[in-house]
Order: sequence, then structure tokens, then C-alpha cells
Amino acid sequence: MATPLQHTPVLLDEALGALNVRPDGTYVDCTFGRGGHSRALLERLQPEGRLIALDRDLAAISAGEDIVDERFTIVHASFAELRAVLARLGVDEVDGVLLDLGMSSAQIEDPQRGFSFRRSGPLDMRMDTSRGETAAEWLATASEREIWEVIGRYGEERFAKSIAAAIVAARAREPIASTQQLAVLVAAAVRTREAGQDPATRTFQALRIHVNQELAQLSLVLPQALDALRSGGRLAVISFHSLEDRIVKQFMRGESQRDRMPHGLPIRQRDLPQARLRLVGKPLRPTRGEIEANPRARSAVLRVAERT
Repeated sequence: MATPLQHTPVLLDEALGALNVRPDGTYVDCTFGRGGHSRALLERLQPEGRLIALDRDLAAISAGEDIVDERFTIVHASFAELRAVLARLGVDEVDGVLLDLGMSSAQIEDPQRGFSFRRSGPLDMRMDTSRGETAAEWLATASEREIWEVIGRYGEERFAKSIAAAIVAARAREPIASTQQLAVLVAAAVRTREAGQDPATRTFQALRIHVNQELAQLSLVLPQALDALRSGGRLAVISFHSLEDRIVKQFMRGESQRDRMPHGLPIRQRDLPQARLRLVGKPLRPTRGEIEANPRARSAVLRVAERT
């Protein structure tokens, strides 16, 4: 059985199959995490192959440095910096790009990271602890309306207004510095909740997304990944909640359609601009067996597209 600080990669075989790995190809794992997908990719590459991994979590970078392999390069960077990273490494085109947008078990289980309402720790929530504002720092200065909007938009929380009011009232008495402080405040403000879901789930998700600008980063990396792919290269994205999946779905669908011209223009079909992506198969979800073995996989969705 996995220890708490190990991470089981979700949809591992499906993701590798989706990438259609060429043994001599060049691939990018934009979310190294603890390296589950990267290690499996390396097993499929011959000596001529190459794998570049990115992560903004310093703990992930440390884990990646344990891989001693001439084919492997790991870079401390957000995946929104993909174009700059590839340029710095002298890479013009790649055969595949993988994004696993889920958090690693190591991040969730470490109380010092502040991602989990089940463990008492500092209210940090930064993916990259070397820079940026913590969740506690943001909550200390944001207006009640800003807090309300973030929790409502990114957490899809119907009690966002009540939660924001409770936070502002509480911080007037003392700083909200720990995960447990916030979890207790939210529980008191949320009047009802779906069976089996902790009252703090949506609020913690929303703050994590906001602190790390996760949706903005995703919107930035997708066109960069497309530009980096050579013809026939694959883009595979595993998302874990509806906001992420919506961005991925809309991007892939939009890039898989030819430009629409006004009806009646004398333009031949073959002269229309070609779509840059081709959708590959239907969205894939974990099997019942994978979900039973790894409950955190239950909301995962894998979407795949190929560069035309």
C-alpha cells in the first residue's frame, strides 16, 4: 500500500497510450509532481528520446533531481512558461505534451503546505513556496466582495457571501493564519452540504485556484503547447474539476474546427484555413478499479488532441 507521501498517477496507461509515444521522440511533462508519468514515459523512450519536465513546486523539483538520466531534464517553472523553457533549451518542436492538473498526494498530505482542511497547518496554499502571496496574506487584505467572488467563482459555492462575511468578521478579531481556523469558520457559515462532502471543500479549492492562478495558467499553456507540437504530435490533458475541464474542452474544440466564413462567400472548401487540432477519441475516465484503489481519481477526465 502507498505511504501518505507517495503519489499514484491517475490514468497512467491511458495517458501514455494517448500520447502515442515514439521511442525517439521528444516529450514534455508539464506537471512533474512526483514523477509517475515521467518515469513511465522514460521507460518507453530509446536513447535518442528526450523528456523535459516542468514543475513550480520546489519539492517536485527535488524529487525529479533523483532521476539520473541523460534523456531527462527538469526545470523549476510554471507550465505557463512553456514557450520560454523550450526556447532556453533549444527545442523547436516536440512530439507530445502532457498536463496532469491534479494535485499530488504529497502536497495534500503535508500540513505545512496548507492545502488540506483535514490537517492543521499554516494557510499557505502556494504551489511555488519561493514566491507569491499566501492564502492567509490574501485573506488578510482582500475586500469582502473579492473574497465572495473568488469563493463563488472558483469554488462554485452557493454560500460564498456568508463565508466571506464570516471571514471578514473573524479577521477583525485575529489573523486567519491556519487551515483549521478557516475550516471552522466555513463550517459555521455553510448551512447545508452534499452528503459526504466537507463544508470547507469548495472554499479551499477556490482559494487554492486563486492563489496559484490555476485557470489563468491553464489558459496560457494550451496555445503554447499547440504551437510546440509538430505535425502528428499529441496534447493530453487530465483535469479534475469542471472549471479546468471546460477550458480544455473549449480550447480543443475551438482549434479542431475550421474558421467559419459568412454563408454564401465564393470560397472552396479546400481553400478554407485548416483546423490545427484533431480530437482523438472520447474523453476518458478512470475505471471502477482505479477509483477503488485511488479514490482521488474519481473526478479525473483525460482529453486528447493531435496536431494536424
